[in-house]
Amino acid sequence: AKCQCKVVPRERTNCGYPGISAAECKKIGCCFNASVPSVPWCYNPKPKKVKKVCPNDPYSRINCGYPGIKPRECIRKGCCFRAHPAGVPWCFYHRVVEE
Repeated sequence: AKCQCKVVPRERTNCGYPGISAAECKKIGCCFNASVPSVPWCYNPKPKKVKKVCPNDPYSRINCGYPGIKPRECIRKGCCFRAHPAGVPWCFYHRVVEE
């Protein structure tokens, strides 16, 4: 993604080797920008921004607890808790989505 390559030149971390071509650099998943001298031209992209969400679809829930788990215990495990509907896990894992 283009926005992941918007890294301030002084914050760039080298990715690749001296004299790497733009094509080689991109092939290994890095960013290439040769407009600023004496900073890495082939550099690591910014990490993707992700957030944890509790899935809305009750039927796609992945169980994170056991029958009768208390809400506080479920949340302490770092999971979502929704005591409805019947027949699906009430304590379930987050989904990680890109922002």
